[in-house]
Amino acid sequence: MSEGLEDILAERLAVVFCGINPGMTAAAQGHHFAGHNNRFWRTLHLAGFTLQEIRPENDRTILQYHCGLTAVVERPTARADQLSHSEFIAAAANFEQKIARYAPRYVAFLGKAAYSALSGQREVAWGLQSKTFGNAVVWVLPNLSGRNRAFSLEQLVDAYRQLRLAAVGVDQ
Repeated sequence: MSEGLEDILAERLAVVFCGINPGMTAAAQGHHFAGHNNRFWRTLHLAGFTLQEIRPENDRTILQYHCGLTAVVERPTARADQLSHSEFIAAAANFEQKIARYAPRYVAFLGKAAYSALSGQREVAWGLQSKTFGNAVVWVLPNLSGRNRAFSLEQLVDAYRQLRLAAVGVDQ
């Protein structure tokens, strides 16, 4: 990515986790989900995606677990609500091409906002979606930002575990 936070992608991954956009801390440090209040790495581990909790500075090791990381909009912000609808629309075609090119089985949108903007759907349910995106199965998960406290850690782990069971099964 041009703002200092590169995608962590490889072809044919099980899941690509798709954030809305980089947070300021993540962009400054050059590592995904680096904010001290972000629950991404802990949730991923507790849901069974990784054998141990990955530290943000080791974010590239997520590839070992057949998972990748990207964001819909490249511009970092302090809060996702600082992005305009037009930024999502401007990013849509390139983002869909990226997903089609890397061909993951699942693309997991972290939060409803990005998928809603890209799909044109006003109402988006959590979990598995009926439409594909860039030929990948779509799953919508709660955002793990420290600013999003609508979900307990237990609820987050449960939601992410459902995706893990669908995408990679019980055994890794």
